[in-house]
Amino acid sequence: MTLTRPRKNLPVLILGAALCMLASCVSTDKSAAPADAAGMETAAAGEDAGDSSLLNPASADSGERRFADGTPVITAESAGSGGDSILLTFAGDIMAHTPNTSRGHYDKIYEDIGPLLRKSRLAFANMETPVDDSKDFSSYPNFNVHHTYPDAAVAAGFNVFSLANNHTNDQGLSGIKATQKYFAEKEDRTKWSARPVYASGLKDSPQSPYSYRVITDHSWTVLFLAVTEILNRSSYSGYINYVKSDEASRKEFIAYVKKLREEHPCDLFVLSVHCDEPEYVLTVKKTQREFYNRLLDAGVDVLWANHPHVSKEWEVVTGEDNVPSKIIFYAMGNTISAQRYKPEFKKPSATHEYTGDGYIAQLRFQKRKEGGVRITWVNPVLITTYITKDGLFIIKKLSDSFIEELTEEERRDWAIYLEERKKLMEKIEGKTLWQ
Repeated sequence: MTLTRPRKNLPVLILGAALCMLASCVSTDKSAAPADAAGMETAAAGEDAGDSSLLNPASADSGERRFADGTPVITAESAGSGGDSILLTFAGDIMAHTPNTSRGHYDKIYEDIGPLLRKSRLAFANMETPVDDSKDFSSYPNFNVHHTYPDAAVAAGFNVFSLANNHTNDQGLSGIKATQKYFAEKEDRTKWSARPVYASGLKDSPQSPYSYRVITDHSWTVLFLAVTEILNRSSYSGYINYVKSDEASRKEFIAYVKKLREEHPCDLFVLSVHCDEPEYVLTVKKTQREFYNRLLDAGVDVLWANHPHVSKEWEVVTGEDNVPSKIIFYAMGNTISAQRYKPEFKKPSATHEYTGDGYIAQLRFQKRKEGGVRITWVNPVLITTYITKDGLFIIKKLSDSFIEELTEEERRDWAIYLEERKKLMEKIEGKTLWQ
């Protein structure tokens, strides 16, 4: 598939609502759905859609449903209504600031999202800290945690980790080796379990090729590669999947990605990029968009980017046959952190307040009879880092029901604040790009 300038852009509110790509969840009026859409994956079919409204297209009295821009809705026949499918879940950065690690009770961090994670076979997260039990816990700017911290993330349901980011070498070579050992042992202990653990991002030596994983799950083969374009220090970069962000290095990496896909036939290629882009910026640069599109051309199906610590838009890309088949997540924000350790209750729109919110996206792929895959369902779920009365930093779904719960608990400052934060986060848009 060659990606060209899209001829149509469809804006879609991405947060707090389920977007079924692209046949069944285009109308809240069930009577308007065609009969052959009955088998489509929807929130009612067991997925978690939050409590906001669905994508609202312009209705057509003739029975032919169209989106607001006039684009015909892809039918159930082209979007899929069953068959061989896999559900993946993508999250953002797992940070380890002192308020996250000092109180223990790490299992409580993920209690609210654990059921969501465990619905998917593979749940992806960026572990943005070394894991070295021989050293003390450490916060920004040189992170470190003990095994109990990532153990909680694994127990909650995360089982595919990117280890390549700008904090990978915070504890030097010993920290890199300890992290590598932790995840290698975790992979070995879980390989015959119902939920094996996988990780990519670290190398055995500077001479070693990039580390990647070929994941086999039932009838699906998923190729996973994690790289970083940014390091806080250059020391021991040869032990990390590090790709410089200059044009020559990117061109060389694109060639590598294409060759890797050719050498490892798979149903899906997931690429994690810890991007060399400014932190705390909500917009996407043209150069970043173009680079990621070139990576899709090279064979990537899911481009999963992080680093800005705020959420950005996402794009579903269709092929020449108008079937949605690839996706780019430009940034999913922090999944857990303490960057927003003191919320500005009276300034919810301040830039730094975005570091306390993010989203988790469920993504269902289905195999096509003609070969290849299609995206049949995308469900972004808003999350927030909430500080309990006991001072624990935990992840909560940023939903109307949670806000009502806060009001009942007499935490009106949090309720009013998060109500505004939810509105702001819902303004972040995704879109579908047609060839």
